[in-house]
Amino acid sequence: MLELARGISQWAGFKHAVIFLFNTGEEEGLNGAHSFVTQHPWNETVRMAIDLEAMGIGGKSGIFQAGPHPWAIENFASVAKYPSGQIIAQDFFSSGAIKSATDFQIYKEVAGLSGLDFAYTDNSAVYHTKNDKLELLKPGSLQHLGENMLSFLIHSAASPHLPKGNAMEQEENKGQNAAIFFDILGTYMVVFRQNFANMLYNSVIIQSLLIWITSLLMGGYPAAVSLALSCLSIILMWILALGFSVLIAFILPLVSSSPVPYVANPWLVVGLFAAPALLGALTGQHLGYLFLQTYLSTVYSKRKLLSPAVQADLIKLESERWIYKAGSVQWLILLAMGNYYKIRSSYLALVWLVPPTFAYGLLEATLSPARLPKPLKLATLLMGLAVPILISAGIFIQLAGTVIGTMVRFDRNPGSTPEWLGNVIIAAFIAAVICLTLVYLLSYVHLSVFLGIVPPFTEDTARAVNVVHVVDTTGIFEGKRDISSYVSLFSTTPGKLNKEVEQIKEGLNCGRNKVVDFVAFSVKYGCWTYDDTEDGWSESDIPLLHVYRDVKKKARITRVSVDTKGSIRWVLAINTEEIEDFRFEVLNADNSEELVQSGIKSGVDGWHIIQFSGGKHSPTIFNLTLIWKSEFMQSAHKVDGQRGEQRPLLKLRTDWNRLTPKTEMVLEKLPSWCSLFGKSTSPHTLAFLTSLPVDF
Repeated sequence: MLELARGISQWAGFKHAVIFLFNTGEEEGLNGAHSFVTQHPWNETVRMAIDLEAMGIGGKSGIFQAGPHPWAIENFASVAKYPSGQIIAQDFFSSGAIKSATDFQIYKEVAGLSGLDFAYTDNSAVYHTKNDKLELLKPGSLQHLGENMLSFLIHSAASPHLPKGNAMEQEENKGQNAAIFFDILGTYMVVFRQNFANMLYNSVIIQSLLIWITSLLMGGYPAAVSLALSCLSIILMWILALGFSVLIAFILPLVSSSPVPYVANPWLVVGLFAAPALLGALTGQHLGYLFLQTYLSTVYSKRKLLSPAVQADLIKLESERWIYKAGSVQWLILLAMGNYYKIRSSYLALVWLVPPTFAYGLLEATLSPARLPKPLKLATLLMGLAVPILISAGIFIQLAGTVIGTMVRFDRNPGSTPEWLGNVIIAAFIAAVICLTLVYLLSYVHLSVFLGIVPPFTEDTARAVNVVHVVDTTGIFEGKRDISSYVSLFSTTPGKLNKEVEQIKEGLNCGRNKVVDFVAFSVKYGCWTYDDTEDGWSESDIPLLHVYRDVKKKARITRVSVDTKGSIRWVLAINTEEIEDFRFEVLNADNSEELVQSGIKSGVDGWHIIQFSGGKHSPTIFNLTLIWKSEFMQSAHKVDGQRGEQRPLLKLRTDWNRLTPKTEMVLEKLPSWCSLFGKSTSPHTLAFLTSLPVDF
């Protein structure tokens, strides 16, 4: 961004200013972007927003969100030297499959702006780990982004036609002007609007239906049955391809040292999942082929003029042709569904439907008018698949790499998801890609798994772990002293921690009974040690929740003093099953300052969570005023179903950036292929947990 600012500063004649916004607090909740669009005096002057993101290291910086107004993407496509972007990434991100958000969400939803959201996605497994550093970012990646952005910024700043920011919501609601975009080999970008896509898709769908209806009317009952059986082959192909690959996904955690042995070497998925999926697809399609052959045998048996040998050859050839045509039916159905639900990446179904159908119609029907079937021409396959592969091969490979990379931090609440779940997602994705892309190729055609040989993690692609000294003081209240202190080791990467514990040898015991509620998230599988864990912290660091006033009249109001001691990074959860409203204040030297006002409060799973991260001189003493729900609504206190315990009224976690002696020993012995996970919601290496019971 600094280099772009330097380059922009050397140009003159702009009609619009260019603001370079260096945000902070994105991982804490998009705070920097929100502060700018809601508080900065320049926010009303902004007409368009460009967000430069990353969820990996290197590669092309591609557009994964654009709009809602199409001006930005259309002009970027026209001026960028190496345009890169795929609408399927926007569909994928908007679907919620990636549990994340970027500053672009604030610009779009809060400020009503349109624009572009860029991100690097290569090598996403190292994102937010020790290897996520500048040295690993290739200069070519920066050059790619810089050249594209410089051209686009100069063009945009000089253009008199920038869209108005307040029109963005209307454009999004209309939907017809939304842009559909994709690049071809990173050198040319295709952009067209949704209204044109609707006309194009509807035209192709209607014409395809007319062709099929006409051919079925001409072919009669045998043609209808042949089509049904060829479609059955497609269904069997999907069932067996998914079944074979998903079966491997279930078996993998049982026989491999890691449930995800392919993270450091993504090409392992070819042998692990692609090979079984291909075998299943070929088996399923061949079963359908045999059913179709059996039916066609009965049809051709009525033709007495053909010899048995010629008849057998014709049955094989016609079966192959029907299965090839069934592939176009598959893509026709996907195109119709995508068009109905306005999925913008439906253009992929279009490019996989039209060229193969055109090639078949030209080379097989028009140029081969003989009445008897002939073998499918190789030219039909080459002509039909050249365009689809050119447009979509890179997309599927990049998506697979991104999905594999996210397995490093797939389990947000460690132990809460089965170890096989990530494998099933990848296996299903790869099986779907094989069934979609090889459906035509397999009509022309009538085991190897390496486990433990290639390590799942390396120093460059590390397993994400957390080492935290936990001081649990939830039992301290009204003079009672119940403190448990232990070092907790857990991982956001699927799989048990047996290998790590064997190497550390610090008395760590693992299991699903090692549950820790870190307030903002929970660990449902981890490892604990109680050996010599009293050093490195003092009781003066223990946070306090003190009830200094509790009034029970028409409405119950409780006032609680919150003292985080020296911690300036903490998380507080308020039980919304019991509390209807609250007010949160910070105590200054002279007066109090209201941080959270009274009003309607939302909750997730029965908790309203406040996260605080401040500087060196941030406050540590606060007042919390709780307004309870009516006695009727709180007649029966909620019980935590997992532990069988009553849910507390308040939960507090304070984080300290401090190494205790035991934590330091664990970190020193941590395997080199493990890396501390750097996400902001994870605690520092020392965390204090405390709570306030409902019946205090």
